[in-house]
Amino acid sequence: MISRRTFALAAVASVLLGGTFVGAKAGLSYLPPLLFVALRFDIAAVVLLGYVVVTRSRDDLLPRTRGDVLGILSTGLFALGLTNALIFVGQQSATSAVAAIVFSLNPILTPVFAALLLSDERLSARGGLGMVIGLLGVGLVVSPDPAMLLSGGIGKLILFGGATSAALGSVLIRWSDGGLSSTVRTAWALPVAAAFCHALSVGMGESAATAVWSPTAVAALLYVGIFAGAIAYIAYFGLLDVTGAIQANLIFYVVPVVSTLGGWALLGEAITPTAVAGFLTIFTGFVVLGSESVDIHALLSGTTDEADTVSDSLGITDEPCGFESD
Repeated sequence: MISRRTFALAAVASVLLGGTFVGAKAGLSYLPPLLFVALRFDIAAVVLLGYVVVTRSRDDLLPRTRGDVLGILSTGLFALGLTNALIFVGQQSATSAVAAIVFSLNPILTPVFAALLLSDERLSARGGLGMVIGLLGVGLVVSPDPAMLLSGGIGKLILFGGATSAALGSVLIRWSDGGLSSTVRTAWALPVAAAFCHALSVGMGESAATAVWSPTAVAALLYVGIFAGAIAYIAYFGLLDVTGAIQANLIFYVVPVVSTLGGWALLGEAITPTAVAGFLTIFTGFVVLGSESVDIHALLSGTTDEADTVSDSLGITDEPCGFESD
């Protein structure tokens, strides 16, 4: 059963992360890809670390167990660092359409890792059908040309690596079973991701001197750092803790829809009738997949009693001290 507030987490994560592809497309014309990712995490780390220092107690901030450390490393190295490094590099030699459809394999890959590492997450036959329908919808949205899919092989392989890293990272976070809140865990993970991507940038010979700091580059960096970074990560990793890796990663079926709409609104890209059919197909997939666990009446009336909420994820509580009590 899903509450309205958990639905809001998914909506925020989908919309903001969907804008990442638009921001990346705009910024990659001015910034080296790995440096772009590293600077994105620098900004997100400053914002989110500052936020948790103000809103959390000392006891809530400190990692104390092996699970806490493993959760931070899984988030920083896999779910964030390697995933985004591969996405931004892959987009240099593949179109946005190819990038969207390849990365949308993430929800298909997640159950594979979950079956290996998690005992409490399995995909039912109905769930599998819903995921396949959703993937077909993604294909309609991005309308990939067969010739385009057959070209740019290295870019597709790199993007597939990003989807694999994201799926593995989300499952490893659940497997680590740490006690930190998702927001605090992410705040610790962002500096890890930033350091990892800076090291990759230096290792690949990128130079900050090649960056062109145009207004477009600055705007793209601020968007992917703050909105598609710190804020989106609070929503996504909060959703991951509530629903599990398999269901949380279904938002990556929505990401191409948001990217298509963003490209139309901001970059003048056309939306075809096939893309509209894709939107409806994705919605059908969600209906099939969610029919086992979503109480529509409760969702609309707000009567569900799910404990973890948007307010919890953002650290907004009724306690006088203003600290989250995880």
